[in-house]
Amino acid sequence: MLRDHLQLVGTKYGCGMALCGACTVLLDGVATRSCTLPISGVKPGVEITTIEGLKSKEGKAVQAAWERLDVPQCGYCQSGQVMSASALLAKIKRPSDADIDASMAGNVCRCATYVRIRAAIHEAARTLA
Repeated sequence: MLRDHLQLVGTKYGCGMALCGACTVLLDGVATRSCTLPISGVKPGVEITTIEGLKSKEGKAVQAAWERLDVPQCGYCQSGQVMSASALLAKIKRPSDADIDASMAGNVCRCATYVRIRAAIHEAARTLA
């Protein structure tokens, strides 16, 4: 629905089984895998945020840190990574490495930029402090 009908192509279709995280969107601020969520499973009034509409202070801080630290390589997973990281910082203002690992565990990066992803999340948290 997001990509094909609403033309919100920032949300990627990866594995189709909610395993890779490339399709992550926010449903009322909660990171959610959209590839396995039928439109009938979205209750009326729920706010759906895709990477195109990410305007929260956490989202802006994460996107700026991603750019400053040159996180992406191929870029395919990045919208899902950014959405999950933004949801984490909205919930936990100063996440530990363990918090980041737990929150980001469902987001796969085939280029293995995990060290830069973690560094960018810590930098974003510092800018929000």
